[in-house]
Amino acid sequence: MQNSPFQRFTEDAELSPLERIDRAIASVPPGHPLQRELIDLRKSVSQTEGTMQEAQQALEKMEQIIQKLSAPANRIGTFLGAPNAETAQIIVGGADYYCNADPRLSLASLQRGTRVLLNEAFAIVGDLGFDTSGPVAKVAEVIGADRLRVGTEHGVQSIVLQRGADLVSATIKAGDEVRVDSNFRVAVELLSRSRGDDFYLADVPELPWEKVGGQEEALQAIKDAVELPLLHRELFQRFHHQTPKGFLLYGPPGCGKTLIGKATAYNLTAKLQETTGAQVKECFMHIKGPEILNMWVGESERIVREIFATAREKKREGFLPFLFIDEAESVLGTRRASRYSNILSTLVPMFCAEMDGIESLNDVVIILASNRADLIDPAILRPGRIDRKIKVNRPDRDGSREIYKIYLTPDLPYDPALVAQSGSVSATVDRLVEGLIETQFSRREESRFLEVTLRSGKKEVLYRGDLVSGAIIASIVERAKGLAIKRAIASGCTEGISEQDLRWSLEAEYSENDIFPPTDITEDWLKLLDYDSENVVRIQPVRPGLAHSAVNPNVV
Repeated sequence: MQNSPFQRFTEDAELSPLERIDRAIASVPPGHPLQRELIDLRKSVSQTEGTMQEAQQALEKMEQIIQKLSAPANRIGTFLGAPNAETAQIIVGGADYYCNADPRLSLASLQRGTRVLLNEAFAIVGDLGFDTSGPVAKVAEVIGADRLRVGTEHGVQSIVLQRGADLVSATIKAGDEVRVDSNFRVAVELLSRSRGDDFYLADVPELPWEKVGGQEEALQAIKDAVELPLLHRELFQRFHHQTPKGFLLYGPPGCGKTLIGKATAYNLTAKLQETTGAQVKECFMHIKGPEILNMWVGESERIVREIFATAREKKREGFLPFLFIDEAESVLGTRRASRYSNILSTLVPMFCAEMDGIESLNDVVIILASNRADLIDPAILRPGRIDRKIKVNRPDRDGSREIYKIYLTPDLPYDPALVAQSGSVSATVDRLVEGLIETQFSRREESRFLEVTLRSGKKEVLYRGDLVSGAIIASIVERAKGLAIKRAIASGCTEGISEQDLRWSLEAEYSENDIFPPTDITEDWLKLLDYDSENVVRIQPVRPGLAHSAVNPNVV
């Protein structure tokens, strides 16, 4: 049964132009002239249809571009929390909002402080994670377990922040630096402490009293001043005897002031653990005075506040903090002690105020070290702040002998011929040390070093033994070790420290050591001597250099 004309028209309407042409070609008998025309028509229609499809695709892409360029921008906010399972609290541009979230996004997966993507309706449509940049603020106070107060510098408003998700369990202290979100509502990252905060912290090495030679009087004085009040608190309370708060170690450079400070920290803590059984660990805060000075107004005072705040924090953590300030005259001096008089005029009162907040040794042990104690402000040295002044003298013959034996240990290699002559390593060490002591402390003409002219007109001559120090002795031994090592490398044989090495090192040390000023400026030499600066008129080296008399035994 053939289809009706209407059915055939309906079916043809559903076909594409190319399909209609293909049907017409099929209905034409082969070889008919109309077939060639239909084939040419099909090619033309096919090309036109392809062009129209390309144009349609180009139009669709253009519409997409126009739609993207004309669509409003998505806002970025900071997620603060979720009051319930369907609502989120965000902040955008300083304003808080309660908003909905895309159902495909779980609110439980969002963390406080993270960035979120918002649409026109301020609904959360994406999680952007934590920002990697932002302002940095210094923590002034830790408020409870969830909040921080930041911004205490001059001209900066104090702001209370929430802790971000990554800082909920972090240990944060006053003085730490945190990175804050762009809306200044959440602390998102704890930054590592800068060098300005931790340059004064140092681990205390194992340093028993026996490692500090030639300072028996100073060691006994500091033991009486530091150990007794902490080890016998009840007895001090019975006598109503006030424990000292701070100490001053003064004397020439290189004589062991810093070493005594570290030894005090190590031995006192060990003694407390042994006597009381308390789990106490030492914390030696080695502060070099000039490092506190800063050109910016108020910055030096801020560093002082942070130093004492860190010491108190260490005490709360179970440490026994030792606050050792080296070259104290540079930051705690009188106006004539430094050209930074404007800084010292406010720095000294700040230090005094912080010291007044320390009740006793039970909180912080404060030790100052200086080779010019006469330049330290009297307000610092008054009783009630620095209660004990302990002189660290230059070692005498016996003290120098102790120091030499600390560095010339029996386990070092010595000249085999010398050991054979002496009979044992111990006897060899004694022989070497006695020879060095005799040479160093001799009063011969070639040992004359300085000529000091006093205000009375009297002239005094100082010999090399009058300027000996632990640092010089240590350097002499190190020089001798270096000579023995070079000789062993050159010969390829077993070598050891010889008497010649030590004697040459002694001569070279006094002629080359940087501890001695290269000029005859009186003020520079007064830092090394025990003379009253008011009584000295002139200091002149008798022999400015000894290099011509120091013959290197390794040079032929």
